[in-house]
Amino acid sequence: MCGIVGISAQRNIVKHLIDGLSALEYRGYDSAGVALQSPDGIVRLRAKGKVRDLAALQNATGVDGHCGIAHTRWATHGVPSEGNAHPHLSGEVSVVHNGIIENHAALRAELQADGFEFSSQTDTEVIAHLVERAQRGGLSLLAAVQDIVGRLHGAYAIVVVSAREPGVLVGARLGSPLVVGLGEGEQYFGSDIHALLPLTRRFLYLQEGDVARLDTAGVQVFDAAGQPVVREVKESQFNSDAVQRGDYAHYMLKEIHEQAQAVADTLEGRIAGGRILTQIFGVDAEQLLADTQAVHIIACGTSYHAGLVARYWIEQLAGVPCTAEIASEYRYRDPVVREGTLFLTVSQSGETADTLAALKLAKQMPYLAQMAVCNVPESSIVRESSLVLMTRAGPEIGVASTKAFTTQLVALALFALALARSKGLDEARYLDGVAQLEQLPGLVVETLKLSDQIKLLANRFADKHHALFLGRGTHWPVAMEGALKLKEISYIHAEAYAAGELKHGPLALVDEDMPVIAVAPNDRLIDKLKSNLEEVRARGGELYAFVDETVAHGLDAAHVVILPACGEIAAPVVSTLPLQLLSYYVALLKGTDVDQPRNLAKSVTVE
Repeated sequence: MCGIVGISAQRNIVKHLIDGLSALEYRGYDSAGVALQSPDGIVRLRAKGKVRDLAALQNATGVDGHCGIAHTRWATHGVPSEGNAHPHLSGEVSVVHNGIIENHAALRAELQADGFEFSSQTDTEVIAHLVERAQRGGLSLLAAVQDIVGRLHGAYAIVVVSAREPGVLVGARLGSPLVVGLGEGEQYFGSDIHALLPLTRRFLYLQEGDVARLDTAGVQVFDAAGQPVVREVKESQFNSDAVQRGDYAHYMLKEIHEQAQAVADTLEGRIAGGRILTQIFGVDAEQLLADTQAVHIIACGTSYHAGLVARYWIEQLAGVPCTAEIASEYRYRDPVVREGTLFLTVSQSGETADTLAALKLAKQMPYLAQMAVCNVPESSIVRESSLVLMTRAGPEIGVASTKAFTTQLVALALFALALARSKGLDEARYLDGVAQLEQLPGLVVETLKLSDQIKLLANRFADKHHALFLGRGTHWPVAMEGALKLKEISYIHAEAYAAGELKHGPLALVDEDMPVIAVAPNDRLIDKLKSNLEEVRARGGELYAFVDETVAHGLDAAHVVILPACGEIAAPVVSTLPLQLLSYYVALLKGTDVDQPRNLAKSVTVE
């Protein structure tokens, strides 16, 4: 996800542009740049690397201005470099862009035939040339942007500045967010309000297809049909520091409740018209998906559990063989790599030592490509991988992962559905899967409303020393993640089993002192799972069932928590949330250090 900041003011704004980019740096970037109006036209600074590299360049050059745009880039088209960094320039026009222009190749060919020369490999540069051509034809900057956005296919948030119109910025959005900040004698654009919170608390949230023009005097907004509209001004209550706990007692609780937004951020700009934009996985991703004949997922801990869920999705939806393996085991055996196998690492930090070492080993082997699902751009695993899909969870301070896990599931679901589509997945099933992802933020909000009920349930665990978690299919890894959370922060010994394995040994542990937690979605295995739960009840075990509302009737369990009904893609995310809350509230009762449990660290950078 790229970061955008634009400011029109009556003072020097360079520091504020760069500070705005820094506020978004928890997402990480591979390059950054600014473009400013000056008496000599557009002045531009760009630097490969982090925002601090751009700040150092600005300090050295002393470039300043009153109206300009700034950007931090995560590469999708073209390698990370100064030449591919935003803002892009064409004549008197400069543009920054977040998203993917799917038809950029056709537009590039048209523009080249019209005499425009390209200096980058990006899809974004076509926007600059289109606006410049429209302005040469006599259109104002606003009219030029309104004229060309209809030709852009895909997802975008753009902000454009022209040397022809001092003090004016024009922005547009479709599929990627763009907000307008309102100040006194100055106005702002941002891809995220956190970039603008030090400057204002008043925002307009642009809607799909909106185009907005701003200058120091005010803002005009036009809808997709070009008609002037009024968007509601909202006062933000967000803290400008994303790593503060705010009103939450612990970071973990804050991060649990941030999951609806984190899921929405992970989906943002990656779905358009009910379909996944294939290029989110990187340059030539469409061909690579077509060539993928097997997938090998490598991860550790919570990320490994996400990989296990993805294994089910990939094989069920795409019909492609998939294995998921713990990185520390992969490193010390001799894996057999079949032709056309994609190597996929999953890591929250991107610095996990075992996973990084496995990736370096894999690069010496005949894999089709290396792909990373990660939350930290510019991390080692991301830099070492040829394809990347960022999870956009934002800063996660609590050691026990919550929103990083659920956003990993969302990213992996995007991948599984895109791969399945390339392998001929039925259209109706594909569209249903994408629709489930789009519904997820709302489902997360609904599920977290169960917090008070689960808080009461946690009292029954206060004197326990062991717990057993059960699940089947994709919910076996969900059960594993629930057990991990409980043991991480409450220090209760917890194990997870595929429910069908109960009678092969674990049933011997079940008695009135052993809580048994089952996750029961409405899927093809529900009747099998109900039979397994009867085995627990018959042995006197106290059963806690987290169930889809469509299967709650007739389930014989001592304690039932009813979850919103959802499909096979959304269910693992929804089912994870109450297990996170349960572990949190049990830890409170146990009096443990929730955010910094003993013996653990956030990023495991040693073997």
